[in-house]
Amino acid sequence: MKKILKGMKNPGLAVNYMLGWPALMMSSRGMLGTNVLSTDFDLIVLLDTCRVDALNEVSDEYDFIDNVESRVSVGGTSGEWIAATFDETYSETIKRTAYLAANGYAKVILEEGGRGEFNDMNVYVDSRFHSGLMDWDTVHASDLGRIEHIWRYESKGEDGKYGHIEGHSPPKYVTDRGIAVDRNFDFEKIILHYNQPHSPYTSNALEEQRSLEHYERDPFGYLNKTGDKKTVYESYLNDLRYVLDEVETLLQNTDRKKVLITADHGEAFGEFGVYGHSWGSLHPYVRKVPWVVTSSEDSGEYCPELIDESTPERTVEETLEALGYV
Repeated sequence: MKKILKGMKNPGLAVNYMLGWPALMMSSRGMLGTNVLSTDFDLIVLLDTCRVDALNEVSDEYDFIDNVESRVSVGGTSGEWIAATFDETYSETIKRTAYLAANGYAKVILEEGGRGEFNDMNVYVDSRFHSGLMDWDTVHASDLGRIEHIWRYESKGEDGKYGHIEGHSPPKYVTDRGIAVDRNFDFEKIILHYNQPHSPYTSNALEEQRSLEHYERDPFGYLNKTGDKKTVYESYLNDLRYVLDEVETLLQNTDRKKVLITADHGEAFGEFGVYGHSWGSLHPYVRKVPWVVTSSEDSGEYCPELIDESTPERTVEETLEALGYV
């Protein structure tokens, strides 16, 4: 009833709800969007929630971004993207693919089959992933050439950066593991799943050594309440720059002729009354993702820091909670 009342007040939101299930049915059958595993790129960089217009806006600041094209994503959320991307149709390619993910849904979908112990959020994922209307044919993590959950390398505690307490995995972890895997293994494809520029937006707070403000910690709650899109969007752009600085290091220290920079999905900042992103969304700012073609050449100048795998692990629950999924 609450959704019906919201829909009556906000037609754009109502359309988003109505089209969600048909879109999920299409997505689960491989009928919607461009699957990156069907492409001939051998290094794929995923920027979580990166919008096409946002990447265009900062493109002049980075030499490796010449032209920002766009494609339709296979998912409206990370969970949907993972479920649709790692489909058995591409099982032979998947065997030769390394997926290094800071995003907690990599474990929820690929290891737990969309089920787990993440309270209300898991019920939400489960209802979409296992509905009888869906026809997901997602492989198990063991079918991949390699899978790494980057957040497991992080230590817990007050000494941590915003990757641990109020935020998510800093992009440096993903960059370091990407470089190490590229140099030490020979996978046909490497997919690096960064969390940035997904909220909460931490880059300014890290630079200024302060706590997160309301518009950084809960940007859509703040935006819905104040209408101050400029403040929220500038924070989002700064987190995009935060991760692109790391991508620059990545491209200077890996050897991959065909590199794709894209996103699992985009983000809505109140356009048509929608905030954020959701399973089955067909919202244009959510479903359309950037598509940048570039290359990388290893200068050998950067040495990734050794990450101690014996450090106390974060759990998938803590990782998803840091991204606001509670």
